[in-house]
Amino acid sequence: MKKASYLTIEEIISLPTFSSLSISNNGKNVAFVKRTADWEQNKYREHVWIYEKSKDEPYPLTVENKESFSPQWSLNSTVLAYLSKVGENEKKKNQIFVKPLNGYTGIQVTNEEEGVSIFKWAPDGKGIYYTAKNPKTKKMNKRKEIYGDYIHVDKEYQKNSLFYINVEEGIKKIEKPNNLPKDLIETNDNEDNNLEVKKVFGEKIIGDEKFYIQKFDVSSNNKKIAFTTTPTPDFKEWGNADIHIFDIDTKEIKKINIDAILEYNVIFSPDSKRICYKRSKREKSFYEYSIEDSVLEIYNIETENTSQPLGGIDIEVDLIKWTEKGILLSWQEKTNYMIGLLLEDGIIDILTEKNDSFAWYAAMTNDGEHLAYTKAYPQETFEVYLDYKKITDENKFFENRLISKKDIVSWKSSGGLEIEGVLSLPPDFDSSKTYPLLVIIHGGPTWASFPIFSFNKNYPIEQFIEKGFLILQPNYRGSSGYGENFKKANFRNLGLGDYDDVISGVDMLIDKGIVDKEKVGVMGWSQGGYISAFCSTYSNRFKAVSVGAGISNWITYYVNTDIHHFTRKYLGDTPWNNKEIYEKTSPMTYIKCACTPTLVQHGEKDIRVPLPNAYELYQGLQDIGVESELVIFKDMGHSSDKPGFNRAIMKQNLMWFSHYILDEDIEGFRMI
Repeated sequence: MKKASYLTIEEIISLPTFSSLSISNNGKNVAFVKRTADWEQNKYREHVWIYEKSKDEPYPLTVENKESFSPQWSLNSTVLAYLSKVGENEKKKNQIFVKPLNGYTGIQVTNEEEGVSIFKWAPDGKGIYYTAKNPKTKKMNKRKEIYGDYIHVDKEYQKNSLFYINVEEGIKKIEKPNNLPKDLIETNDNEDNNLEVKKVFGEKIIGDEKFYIQKFDVSSNNKKIAFTTTPTPDFKEWGNADIHIFDIDTKEIKKINIDAILEYNVIFSPDSKRICYKRSKREKSFYEYSIEDSVLEIYNIETENTSQPLGGIDIEVDLIKWTEKGILLSWQEKTNYMIGLLLEDGIIDILTEKNDSFAWYAAMTNDGEHLAYTKAYPQETFEVYLDYKKITDENKFFENRLISKKDIVSWKSSGGLEIEGVLSLPPDFDSSKTYPLLVIIHGGPTWASFPIFSFNKNYPIEQFIEKGFLILQPNYRGSSGYGENFKKANFRNLGLGDYDDVISGVDMLIDKGIVDKEKVGVMGWSQGGYISAFCSTYSNRFKAVSVGAGISNWITYYVNTDIHHFTRKYLGDTPWNNKEIYEKTSPMTYIKCACTPTLVQHGEKDIRVPLPNAYELYQGLQDIGVESELVIFKDMGHSSDKPGFNRAIMKQNLMWFSHYILDEDIEGFRMI
């Protein structure tokens, strides 16, 4: 009998992931996006899959390089709309396709020059509303021809418009493909005989206004559209969102007066009289320099009154859909993620297990009778469920394989703050032994580590376990799921408070006698990379460090990133008004004390944490003689979109910590 083994790095990266669930309104069919690794082309592929109860087996709508995503069923459950890229190479743009459940492949129903951003079916099923960026003006194109391409920062933007396109007649024609008029549709000669609309343009419903439409919803009576806007499409406009109501008949746009930070999502009630959204508890002027806290709010369009149905509940919820039975929500409680219905009396009816599971993407029928969602249990990857029945089978990857055991542990940090973390152990863990330890720090900070197999394609946890390490993943102060006060605990205390949370967890495991204090390493990506960089320069407690896409100097970060508000929110001010707090919380402030071998990994085109952060840390370490390596991944942003990059990142970290903590050979590290 073959000996059980751990999944390899390549197998872990190849594990499919699911997103964008859509359930047909009759509850019989589910569409979802399945993301897989294409090793030959070194890309992650996204394809819409369809599950029909009558067939009891999911099948792909598209395959190979003909990718598809964002599926949505029409109200009558007979037609599926989705997005797919059309064009050549970098000129590929997202266009809407529709496919009836009659065996034919989808047809393209939009031909927007800048592509489609988001879309929703009209409630009557006759058409589709969508947003698309406005094409560049003739003046802009002429300027490029004369002078070359350049950007006038904060002065020029491509706004977008909301369109409507009637697809009812086109859908009827699809059902009789031999009677299609040649001036509208032609048969493509590719291998799947896709039917494409040659030129179909939507009717502009909202456009040319001085705002950028972020998200929208359509009332069930097809009379009004609620939408959120920002002054520009820039990410830095977070915090400047407004909600508008558009009357489809009169074309009148009314702005709702809300003096608060708004999240972009907005949803209509089934009776079309109310909308629901998330807003900050405080007004904008205060919120600019405070840690995020938000509540649900319901606005009555007729009376203009507001109410907050979840008052006094210290959890962050995500809006999904307003059904006849209640508002479908998802939320995190510590290391659990759940789905439930917010009822009219303010009570949440929990629809998934409260403990030991992670239920995430969800979709529900309008009547609230049928539910689809993704869920993972400890030591498992995600599966798709329909009405509590599992309809996918991805955990077959784990048959006869060894899997690390994951426990929830807790400890006291500075100020008596209680910290939780996920401790990964080998299946044959022996509490009488002493193990080397690696700390893996999640990004965010408003995110968390969970006792499930997914979410980590940068650090090879299973391979570390196989080599004899224990893995601690701390949910440090600022992590989501632990309440508002816990989020605020790292306000103006980044790095310092985070370090206390990490090192106190390490000390707890040392005191238990299961960790060798001389064999401890730390790593993390994004905010986790920042905390790892802080550990590298501020502390001598670690034998090795890895910094992934991490901030090294808050001033460098502030002037280069696209989210300036993030820094002001956590440090409380700009560096020009309070240089001291920026220096106090920056890893580079302590660079002369650094002594730990440090691996720095970064994407060349990272605009969230720009590349100068990596160069600054690396050069500082080099100048004071600390063993360090800098790896720049070409054309990569803040995270990898190539399985090959994830493989290299994992292997480099495996070799780095195996060398500096286990004394293994590092030869060939630069050739990975």
